[in-house]
Amino acid sequence: MTVALAEAVTTLPRAPGLAYEPKFDGHRLVVVRTVEDVVLQARSGRIVTAAFPDLAAAARQLPAGTVLDGEVVVWHEGRTDFALVQRRAAATAARAAVLAQSLPASYAAFDVLELAGLDLRARPYERRRALLVDLLLPLGPPLQPVPMTTDPELAATWYETLPASGIEGLVVKRLDQPYPAGRRGWRKLRHTNVRDAAVVGYTGSPRRPVALVLVLPVGDETPLVSSPLTPALRAEVAAAVAQASGPGAVGAAGATVTAIGLGEVPFRPLDPPLTAEVRHASARHPPPEVLRLRTDL
Repeated sequence: MTVALAEAVTTLPRAPGLAYEPKFDGHRLVVVRTVEDVVLQARSGRIVTAAFPDLAAAARQLPAGTVLDGEVVVWHEGRTDFALVQRRAAATAARAAVLAQSLPASYAAFDVLELAGLDLRARPYERRRALLVDLLLPLGPPLQPVPMTTDPELAATWYETLPASGIEGLVVKRLDQPYPAGRRGWRKLRHTNVRDAAVVGYTGSPRRPVALVLVLPVGDETPLVSSPLTPALRAEVAAAVAQASGPGAVGAAGATVTAIGLGEVPFRPLDPPLTAEVRHASARHPPPEVLRLRTDL
């Protein structure tokens, strides 16, 4: 299932016929309820059903032929915690069952793409939203529709007040809009400093990269070392390095870069570079956090 995407904006869009939703800081997840069972698909297309057995169990309450689009989040101490979602996503099947008890996942659904086998993607968002609410409200947590408003003043209040709960911004959609699969047909306004960065190298070995060496699109273009990669990202980076061309593919080393708290560390250059989505509070402190590889670029 190819998901819809959003284009970043720097100010809140205001116009008749717009809808505003909180943007949750989690992992994109498509829920597919087939006649036989439930399949959970990540944005990349990878099947992650085994990592979220609690959500899969809840989704079995859905009618067969249902497909939902949304975000999986983990709540901790009154706010969503992105690191805990990453921990859940990277768990083995055996470990996932334990984590489902200690770190239960919630699903913030923002669209219904299919219902009772009927493809709804060509229907306007306003109609799909009504069907989503009717479908999920009787079921209750952990499957819940995201809040939505057509009032830009309320949306602006959400934008200013909800970051304390881990909400990272807003997503803006047209009420008359079909589902824009594979296109940046929505708009997103974020609080967090999330952007794409060039991956010019990595520390560690080709089979077990530890961190990425990044050049951010702002600042003096001095390479920075990311925070340590999660196990899932390590595996993804290792696979990308193995497929890359140029010196980085054969593990060329010899270059060094300054890492926060570690001083000069060796790294292996990548030529051509990869692209990663990163989050950082400032140019250097704390180190940039790698959210995902942009394999779609």
